[in-house]
Amino acid sequence: MKIAVGIIGIFLGLLVLMQSCAVTAGSGLLQDKATGGAAAIGMLVGLLFFIAGAFSFALPLVGAIMFGLAAAFAFLASTQGSFSDLTIWGFIALVLAVMSFFTWRSGKKKQIA
Repeated sequence: MKIAVGIIGIFLGLLVLMQSCAVTAGSGLLQDKATGGAAAIGMLVGLLFFIAGAFSFALPLVGAIMFGLAAAFAFLASTQGSFSDLTIWGFIALVLAVMSFFTWRSGKKKQIA
């Protein structure tokens, strides 16, 4: 499951980064500062997805923490502006955080046994 969470995290991180860049450009053209701010936080969320996906291969607990941070930032940013897709990314980050946590926990149980 480590490999699946890592690959999904890296791919979705790139997707969130590209989407946030497009929203930032659009909000700059429309001069919508609230959406531009939310999109800037969306870029941070994409970066956290990417980093969490990379950490999920070797250190799944660190990946779970990073996915949790990405979810928190996504939920906070989705309340401002009109970039409501961040709510969806927040829920996806929570699911990946839970998957990464259980991957870490199952690996820890194998070490004890």
